[in-house]
Amino acid sequence: MICYSLITKKLMGRFYFFLWLRWASRVTLKSLLLAALFSAIITTFTYITQATFSLSAEIVDALVDIFVFWFPISWSIALLIVLFRSLKYIFNNCLDGYELKLLACNATDVIEVIGYGDLVKVWRRWFMLIIWLVGAQMVVAVFFTYMFSRYESVFEWFSIYWLFGFILSSGYFSFILLGARCKRVKVRRC
Repeated sequence: MICYSLITKKLMGRFYFFLWLRWASRVTLKSLLLAALFSAIITTFTYITQATFSLSAEIVDALVDIFVFWFPISWSIALLIVLFRSLKYIFNNCLDGYELKLLACNATDVIEVIGYGDLVKVWRRWFMLIIWLVGAQMVVAVFFTYMFSRYESVFEWFSIYWLFGFILSSGYFSFILLGARCKRVKVRRC
C-alpha cells in the first residue's frame, strides 16, 4: 500500500510538472507576443500621428525608445488576457496518465468542449489563489531584500519581470491546490 502511494505521488508530481510546463510556455510565449504587438501598434500610431514620414537615425532611436517604454505596460495588460485564456488549455489533456477535468454545475458531468463562459468561476478562484501565492512570495522576497541587500524599498527592484517570475512559480502550486479549492475541477486517470 505504501509503495502504491509513493508511485502515485511520483506520477502526480510528474503530471503537475508537465501541466505547469505546458502552461508556463504558453503563457510566456503568448504574453510576450501580445505585448510586442501592443507596443508595436502604439509605436506605429505615435509615428503616424507625427506626420513626418522620414526615417532618420534619431527617429528610429526614438521609436525604439517608445517601444521599450510601452513594452512593460503592454505586457501587464497582455498577461491578464493570456492568464484568462490559458486556463482553458489545461483541461482535457492527458499528461503522464492523468488529466484535469472541468465538471458541469451539477458536479457529475464532465465538460468536453470548454468555452470561456464555463471558466469564469474557476478562473476567479484560480486567480485569487495565484494572487495569494504571489503575495506570499512577495513577503519572503521583501524579507530577504531587507535582510540581505542594499535596497531600501520594494519599488526599487520590483517590476513586471519579477512579477512574471512570481506568477510562473506560483502557477505550479496553484495547479496542485486547484482541485481542493474548486469543486468543479478534478484530476482523473486517462
